[in-house]
Amino acid sequence: MPRLVRNQNLLPMVNQSDPQDIPLSLPKSIVLVGLMGAGKSSVGRRLAQRLDMHFVDADREIEDAAGCTITEFFERFGEDEFRRGEQRVIQRILSGPPVVLATGGGAFMAEETRTAIAENAVSLWLKADIDVLFERVSRRQGRPLLAQKDPKAVLQKLMEERYPVYEKADLWIESRRGPLEATVDRAYDVLMDYFGDARKAVPAE
Repeated sequence: MPRLVRNQNLLPMVNQSDPQDIPLSLPKSIVLVGLMGAGKSSVGRRLAQRLDMHFVDADREIEDAAGCTITEFFERFGEDEFRRGEQRVIQRILSGPPVVLATGGGAFMAEETRTAIAENAVSLWLKADIDVLFERVSRRQGRPLLAQKDPKAVLQKLMEERYPVYEKADLWIESRRGPLEATVDRAYDVLMDYFGDARKAVPAE
């Protein structure tokens, strides 16, 4: 079951009597967090379309700013410098209009980044088990942290380190095997519960 937000003071004021007057676009950015393979980018794109919001992939923004791929950045400058650049990029994005933002797996581990997200957005953790993650990441190359002999063991270690921190997210849902749209549905539903039933989409006449 999705875990609803702990801080109810973040809920916006809504007019329960006339939900048709309330726009579907949300008043705060939605930041997707989770390990590589959780589906943050794929879910984020579909979710942004449904919410009528702009989608931003933090890794893509970092690559555009650096003029190289994430893998090349790791090789040239190391992980510490990458994390510093990642923090700057995320803070810049969150200072603008609300968006659906997919972050890299390590972004939420930085306290400064978590603070910026808490102040400017609603965080949503896409939680997946080891088999689902490994199956998905095995389809794609270019993941620096998995460039080792046993990527499944690396994923397991990352889960042990990061899941206790991901649990600090405002909301979470399960990212499972099956149709992508089913995960998008779960994300949409938990956000609608969070922001209030009056923000649910009204079917066109």
